[in-house]
Amino acid sequence: MDVIKEKLKLLPDNPGVYIMLDEYKNVIYVGKARVLKNRVRQYFHSSEKPEKVMKMVENIRDFNYIITNSEIDALALENNLIKKYKPKYNILLKDDKTYPYVKVNMREDFPNFSITRKIKKDGGKYFGPFMGGISCKDILEILQLTFCVRLCHTATTGKKRECLNYHIGRCLAPCAGKVSKEDYAVRVKNALSFLDGNYKEAEALLQSKMVNAADNENFELALDYKKKLEMLSKLEAKRITSLNRYIDADIIAYATNGLYSAVNILVTRKGIMQGGSSFALDEAHLTDGEALTGFIVQYYQHHEVPSEIICEEFCEKELLQNYFKEKFDKSVEVTLAKQGDKARLLQMAKKNTEEYLEKSVDKIKHKDDMTVNACKHLQELLSLKAYPRRMECYDISNISGVDKVGSMVVFIDGEADRSSYRRFKIKTVEGANDFASLQEVLTRRLDKLGTDEEEKFPKPDLIIIDGGKGQLSSVKEIFDEKNIEGIELISLAKREEEVFTLYSDESVKISHRDYSLKMLQRIRDEAHRFAITYFRNLHSKRNLQSVLSEIDGVGKAKRMALMEKFGTLDRIMSASVDELAEVNGISKTIAHNIYDYLKENL
Repeated sequence: MDVIKEKLKLLPDNPGVYIMLDEYKNVIYVGKARVLKNRVRQYFHSSEKPEKVMKMVENIRDFNYIITNSEIDALALENNLIKKYKPKYNILLKDDKTYPYVKVNMREDFPNFSITRKIKKDGGKYFGPFMGGISCKDILEILQLTFCVRLCHTATTGKKRECLNYHIGRCLAPCAGKVSKEDYAVRVKNALSFLDGNYKEAEALLQSKMVNAADNENFELALDYKKKLEMLSKLEAKRITSLNRYIDADIIAYATNGLYSAVNILVTRKGIMQGGSSFALDEAHLTDGEALTGFIVQYYQHHEVPSEIICEEFCEKELLQNYFKEKFDKSVEVTLAKQGDKARLLQMAKKNTEEYLEKSVDKIKHKDDMTVNACKHLQELLSLKAYPRRMECYDISNISGVDKVGSMVVFIDGEADRSSYRRFKIKTVEGANDFASLQEVLTRRLDKLGTDEEEKFPKPDLIIIDGGKGQLSSVKEIFDEKNIEGIELISLAKREEEVFTLYSDESVKISHRDYSLKMLQRIRDEAHRFAITYFRNLHSKRNLQSVLSEIDGVGKAKRMALMEKFGTLDRIMSASVDELAEVNGISKTIAHNIYDYLKENL
């Protein structure tokens, strides 16, 4: 802590971002500050702090900071660093889905209508987001049926042949010069009015088409029109009649129970409630205001920025308004609603947040017990020096020393991080020697530490070996040879589910009810599954090649073509002569040879 004391004396008065590190230099928290000196020092004062803050402070061994020109720059940089490092004590969104919008390309002479999930500054008009059971595809179909606007991206310069939509009355074929720019503009204007909430013309047309289809006993088509009418009714029902028709805002409410936090967003466009979403947040920031501000910054990296955000009075209003202006070049009114229609909307969002928090808290607790809390308990049970945030588990798979493979699976905070999984084909080991194979795999893995590849292969906190004392000892030799420090090493033996560590000759037996053991079993089973899948793929390809090489007339090129077409030996065995002859380079005669050989020998 002497390093921290000295650094605290040197902190500047500038705005900026501070980065908290643990003893292994892992980033565990990123925060912004209006005045770095005042803010960072708060963590190390003896004043009373919430339990979650105390937990973080206990793990701080060093910190860095970056000075910025303004608090707004600090807010943007904080968000970027959180996305990069995913620190365990920062807010992280549990739901990051984006909703669809209808886009109208207004820069074209004959604007087309399409579905998108990304809002761009391209001169287009965007309507939505559409959520709560409203299908964007159906919206486009209604636009086409009612107003004959085009949905395609075909260029409208030069004469082209009309497509089917023109002949069935769903498009005016501007690409074929069948409609003037002025007449088409009227259709677009009416379509935009529909997207703004004026549904009467569309309803009347759909009603008429439904009746006509039913009269002609085309009941399937009539049912389709009926479903579209029901969808329009759904859209109409979302209008909040007591509101000013032109309220166009996102309403954001925050709630916390001291342990967990949640946010609810209600999306209102032109007085119509488009829908809402609730988000569970990971460990919250220090104050409710910072938590809400941090959420808003992350959320609008992936969603349309509205002209108004209605939120609670502890939100950092001026900071957010300046941030949106600088980041998105958009003036966003942040309204701290206290009365009237907007306050009632905020109260609705608040009730949704509290309901979500209350109903979800047990589920969240259970998930934490299976993941983060299991990691913490494992640290205590095995006397590990550090919280095992990144765990890697290794397994070897082969049959009689053939097609030997190794697997590496990664869990972060007790959850699988599948994008970090890796597979190894054993290159240097002769025969079935699992110990030597493990040594090769771990050597290749640990050689990446301290190199340019370490960013892709970060240093793990804990390495788990599938096996007993023998496997553990063989990997320990590699650790000693390379002077590896700061990485814990254990093995999990399957028969009794015993855990072996480097601190004792005796195994550690963990209760079968303990979530820590269940987590170790999950990562061990995942490593085995990943290894065996890779082995089977290699083994089936090798067997397929060796069998095919024994057939007259089937050389390397034909074997490759057969493998590309069928993939497995079983599929080739079940193929007919005609199907085999369809493969590039396989004549009818060779197809007969393959078919006869497989039937006689396999």
